[in-house]
Amino acid sequence: MELDYQAIGVRIRRLRKEQGLTQQTLAEISNQEPSNISHIERGATKLSLPTLVSIANALGVTVDELLCDSLPASRSVFESEAARVLSDCSHLELKIIMETIRTLKENLRKLKFSE
Repeated sequence: MELDYQAIGVRIRRLRKEQGLTQQTLAEISNQEPSNISHIERGATKLSLPTLVSIANALGVTVDELLCDSLPASRSVFESEAARVLSDCSHLELKIIMETIRTLKENLRKLKFSE
């Protein structure tokens, strides 16, 4: 299985921004060069395991949270992420989101079976 470095970079960027960190700050915390963080976030470079671990530690997340797009057994990561995203929603927002999810799931399954 090939790692999706672009997806890893997108997750790192999103987590960094959610925590209000600049690339410079993340680089300092994770002992990386700022340019390396930029390359990683754009998926323009492959990152080593030590680099991945140091970035995960700096962001306070597990490595599987950064790799979940490349790991078939990462259901719990996606479920946790969904719970985190939904945690501050109002009743109405949750209702609308749930209906959207149901419709999306139904349409995805129709597409899957029609292929």
